[in-house]
Amino acid sequence: MSFVAEVPVRFRDFDSFGHVNNAVYATYCEQARVQYFEEVIGLPLSDPHIVVAHLELDYRAPIERVGTVDVAIEAGEPGGKSFPLYYELSFDGEVVATGETVQVAMDDAGRPTTVPESWRDAIATQP
Repeated sequence: MSFVAEVPVRFRDFDSFGHVNNAVYATYCEQARVQYFEEVIGLPLSDPHIVVAHLELDYRAPIERVGTVDVAIEAGEPGGKSFPLYYELSFDGEVVATGETVQVAMDDAGRPTTVPESWRDAIATQP
């Protein structure tokens, strides 16, 4: 995976068991996805033309202290109205989770629409 975002692990991310709560892993993916959209596809955070339709996470190891999670992202082949993003979350060099989201392109009225060519081009040329 060529795109990597560094996301801080904060004290508030921990639950009463002393490790990062499982739901926070989705937030790490979200933070990295925002960076991916801005840096690779050229979409600002405020653009309402893309939504997450599916989220899947597999946990491999707990995160038990503050630090930085490296979230690697790779886009899959766009379909008509959607495309997948694949995630690998690492902490101190160890893979702690993997995941996938499916993004759907939306028109100005909030209905699914064809993935724009500019997005397809950006995904295709991602290093």
